[in-house]
Amino acid sequence: MRMLPVLDTAPQAVADTSALAAPTRTLDAFGRHIHYVRISLTDRCNLRCVYCMPEQVAFRPSAELLTDEELVIVLRAMSALGFDKFRLTGGEPTVRPGLLDIVREVASLPTAREITMTTNGLRLAQLAHPLKRAGLQRVNISIDSLDPAKFKRVTRWGNLQDVLDGIAAAEDAGLTPIKLNAVVIRGYNEDDLPALAALTLDHPWQFRFIEVMPFADVADFQQSAIVTTREMIARIEAALGPLTPENGGQLDGEARLYRLPGAQGVIGFISSISQPFCHSCSRVRLTADGKLRLCLLKDDEVDLRAPLRRGATADDLQELIRRAIWRKPWGHELANGVIPTRRIMSEIGG
Repeated sequence: MRMLPVLDTAPQAVADTSALAAPTRTLDAFGRHIHYVRISLTDRCNLRCVYCMPEQVAFRPSAELLTDEELVIVLRAMSALGFDKFRLTGGEPTVRPGLLDIVREVASLPTAREITMTTNGLRLAQLAHPLKRAGLQRVNISIDSLDPAKFKRVTRWGNLQDVLDGIAAAEDAGLTPIKLNAVVIRGYNEDDLPALAALTLDHPWQFRFIEVMPFADVADFQQSAIVTTREMIARIEAALGPLTPENGGQLDGEARLYRLPGAQGVIGFISSISQPFCHSCSRVRLTADGKLRLCLLKDDEVDLRAPLRRGATADDLQELIRRAIWRKPWGHELANGVIPTRRIMSEIGG
């Protein structure tokens, strides 16, 4: 399978004329339209996945996290700046108290075009239908193995059947099209690639395989555990046949899509390490403690919580966000050995 080449060289930044642009279109210095925010509702999780966090981890005190009211104020400011895609993440977003009310608030934003959630699926059997009624449109569900013992080893605490029940409930509730995610970790689940990919043969799902990314305290483990997209493709094709590129090889969000012969669904690869896609980035991240993180793999953040608690107006907040986005970096520098150190993945929301 020939990998499609990716051009990811940063263009020359230009002078800041974004204040002259239409108020509902927020650009960075490289001309990228930033309109997608991934919102971490909590740093807490009901799993302890090996690629995400240490098993013994200390979470932030509740007083450091954005309240529901503060979160809504920030999201309204982002909506006023033209943000139209909102993804709820964690930690694990379904453990956040008041989740359904938050979903309703997001759904009420005037620009909200796409409202999704990334979840481990453990609580979806109970929450899928209420979430759909509240306004959630679709879910991404993590499932790193179809072998119960391997799944338990990767997640440390997880029960595979709970996730399978969550997938079924999400489909029944209409939280579709379903996207499933697996982080591929050498020594844990690289042998599971064919079985996971084969789910797309009989289901209209998108199964996305993610290269593990290095962060903070678990960076050494993560770097030694990387399985590249090229190797993933080779393993899948050896077992299931050739993969044909979809969309002319163009990205679907972060994923490059392929299809197995006769498959109902598609397979995606998120290749942050081996084929970075910074040129098409349209997203920022809002951490649970109110920081605007401009790049997943860079530690640069802008504090929104402190100004908010000092009484910043809606206009103040919009200007702070707009100025922050203008200086969004072109992309990560993993190839140069620059690794984010301030937060583990569960504190960012992926």
